[in-house]
Amino acid sequence: MSCTRGPVAVLAVCVLLVAGSAGCGSGDAQGNGASPTPVGSLLEDRDKEGRPYRDVAQRKAPDVGIEVQPDAAGGWVVRLTVRNFRFSPPGAAARAVAGQGLAQLYVDGRLVARLRAPEHRLAGRLVPRGTHQVTARLYADDGTVWVVDGEPVESTADITASESGPEPTPSADARQQARTHATDNRHRTGGRGSPDRAGRAS
Repeated sequence: MSCTRGPVAVLAVCVLLVAGSAGCGSGDAQGNGASPTPVGSLLEDRDKEGRPYRDVAQRKAPDVGIEVQPDAAGGWVVRLTVRNFRFSPPGAAARAVAGQGLAQLYVDGRLVARLRAPEHRLAGRLVPRGTHQVTARLYADDGTVWVVDGEPVESTADITASESGPEPTPSADARQQARTHATDNRHRTGGRGSPDRAGRAS
């Protein structure tokens, strides 16, 4: 009796071990299959709002470009161009899914909007007279900042507002997509600026 049950017991244990290991995986992977690959690693660095940086490999990292143009109503139209990224719908679960999330829009470093679509109208009252920087930065749905090599995935455009209304600077009129994360040295299609290592357009 004991001789025949021995192998069966061992086999049962092996099956349990295999099944248990199948249910285990990287802490960053999603169990429901929404994100089949790990979503980077958390860094100690944080943004000004205290949100942690989530570093991902450059090969399939999300990317964003920004274009800002004045509109007839005295405001600004902001258009984002994303790559390896999709906007999650309102009410999305607060978890990091590879290549997914939202964009936060800043004017001179001040948060003015959270975007779940590639286009947004920026009210003229948010851009007083003078030259300003409008920045779009990508975030995961858990609030972490998408970063590559420690640099946030973001893009900035310079705009100038006058007393009579918004006027595009030469860079904005040329639909310049400036200052992406410093690791991206590629020429962007549709824009005339090419980011250098410092992240500014040449």
